[in-house]
Amino acid sequence: MSKISFHSLKATPLKNKTALKNFLQQLFEQENKSLHQLTYIFCDDDYLLEINKNHLQHDYYTDIITFDLSENDEDGTIGELYLSIDRIRDNAKQMNQPLERELHRVIFHGALHLCGYKDKTDKEEKLMREMEDKYLNQYLK
Repeated sequence: MSKISFHSLKATPLKNKTALKNFLQQLFEQENKSLHQLTYIFCDDDYLLEINKNHLQHDYYTDIITFDLSENDEDGTIGELYLSIDRIRDNAKQMNQPLERELHRVIFHGALHLCGYKDKTDKEEKLMREMEDKYLNQYLK
């Protein structure tokens, strides 16, 4: 059984899931993080807004919410990641980026959060963007 699964509540343009699963496992290896299970759930803005309100008390749209469900480091990372395809499409248009690139940026962003990267301060956000770009360039070469 794969450590990584993808579920769609809304149609997603995700291609070659096997290659992406393998790459995500490599990302965790490069970051020296043990991986037990990742579950990516692709949904729409309204679904993710409800999660944002109910679990984080935030009343705004976002492209991803990442939950670290790990109990300890020894058992490996367990993550549940919710991605809004609506928000990712809008962000791709606003940033004049191909949808495929923005989709993978958000997928890697969530994985990087689970590897310990933050994005609350300007310094943290800068490092997060650098890491996203690093893995995007490796994957989309």
